[in-house]
Amino acid sequence: MLRLTEIKLPLNHDENAINSAIVEKLKIKPEQLHSVNVFKRGFDARKKTDIHLIYTLDIEVDNETALLNSFAKDQHVKPAPDTSYKFVAKAPATLTERPIVIGLGPCGLFAGLLLAQMGFKPIILERGKEVRERTKDTFGFWRGKELNTESNVQYGEGGAGTFSDGKLYSQVKDPKHYGRKVMSEFVAAGAPDEIMYVSKPHIGTFKLVAMVEKMRANIIALGGEIRFSSRVDKLHIDNDHLTGLTLSSGEQLNSKHVVLAVGHSARDTFQMLYDEGVYVEAKPFSIGFRIEHEQSMIDECRFGPNAGNPILGAADYKLVHHCNNGRTVYSFCMCPGGTVVAAASEQGRVVTNGMSQYSRHERNANSAIVVGIDPERDYPGHPLAGIELQRQLEALAFKLGGENYHAPAQLIGDFLSGKPSAELGDVKPSYTPGITLTDLAQALPDFAVTALREAIPAFDRQIKGFAKADGLLTGVETRTSSPICIKRGADYQSVNIKGLYPAGEGAGYAGGILSAGIDGIKVAEALALAMLDANSAPSV
Repeated sequence: MLRLTEIKLPLNHDENAINSAIVEKLKIKPEQLHSVNVFKRGFDARKKTDIHLIYTLDIEVDNETALLNSFAKDQHVKPAPDTSYKFVAKAPATLTERPIVIGLGPCGLFAGLLLAQMGFKPIILERGKEVRERTKDTFGFWRGKELNTESNVQYGEGGAGTFSDGKLYSQVKDPKHYGRKVMSEFVAAGAPDEIMYVSKPHIGTFKLVAMVEKMRANIIALGGEIRFSSRVDKLHIDNDHLTGLTLSSGEQLNSKHVVLAVGHSARDTFQMLYDEGVYVEAKPFSIGFRIEHEQSMIDECRFGPNAGNPILGAADYKLVHHCNNGRTVYSFCMCPGGTVVAAASEQGRVVTNGMSQYSRHERNANSAIVVGIDPERDYPGHPLAGIELQRQLEALAFKLGGENYHAPAQLIGDFLSGKPSAELGDVKPSYTPGITLTDLAQALPDFAVTALREAIPAFDRQIKGFAKADGLLTGVETRTSSPICIKRGADYQSVNIKGLYPAGEGAGYAGGILSAGIDGIKVAEALALAMLDANSAPSV
């Protein structure tokens, strides 16, 4: 097959336009073109009145070799690469040890799935509940019921990504096409086929719930075992080698090969790892607020007269501003047509996140607007100091919100002018259980408030209306990424505890569903090869 890139067509082109463009590009007859597969579709919206779709196409044609020679100097005509996944190992029948995966978010899910597909029959431990029970607990908390500290936005089957926009794109380098493996498994589990080719694919919470259930069933059918409400409270370490672990129930499991994929909010687990002597470093993360505007305004700013086109969908944005005080402010986890959600996992703390359904039909757009912070400058002295800073800010937000899990909020205009808000404007808050209007300058350190007050008007120059007075800020956003890194070597094992495989967002090696899934695959491959080596080694 051949791959053609940068095939540009009008936004509302007819169904024959792709084939016509290929024939014109390659200067061939229509009958020489045998098949066309859309590998990727994006769009160029720099000129709002003339938005174009941009295609990457895999095609079958007559005389491919001759065509490649004719277009040897054209970087947009190349052989189509093989993007199919190749398993690196197969478990032997003599293998008696079972690997353990801790955590059933995207990283743990794909680590477990891959190990099961290779025949290693993993045991997967998840501290939270299965996804539908977890969904009931989470939506119950949003409706004003009690927070379940073991079943919420952060903990449970599917991980934090279940209650998000379900974004499936990443900036990680992926020369082995692991991302295609992730996408293919999602489609097999019920995701829309379009995620394989649109430039910014997403799924949404309700579709993710059913998909996660199907993937779980697949793991079990392949011999894997999944245990819910199974928090790991202790590691067994002998001479710097992992030998097993103890669950919160007191049960002990033996294994010398354990994937640690606990997510970015497993603070008690991070403490346990530190206490057990696992090497941990503090790492940078970001703090700030959620910002809400009417989605129609964002659509108009981005797409002009093409706003509302179903191919374009709800518009998103990505913004960065470097401030005079040396800080960087940027948008993060932008959720078109979505809601701001309560993401607390500890009593007496408020933290926000964003979520969209597949349709992205809610009235508001929201995004985190956050300030980068780092250990040397902002939380020095201890590997877990970033966790303590997060807790302090979330406890303060709980207090400012009224100590009932309402979130503190403020109109953008009032925040910029430095006065508390007294009443809402046109933008209605989407956050539940509810908001308390206040002065958000009290919710973050002074340097962060100064940076945000400079950045929001700067962003208004890119998206007119971004700094509109009745837009809404809701606090606080503190869990943009893990505050620690559990260092690993080239073999994907902890640098000081052999047999422990730190993985995903919680360990500092991913950021989002796709990159976490990719990391889970990489770690599963490394673990499988290590198990084969150990199994074939002569006994002493």
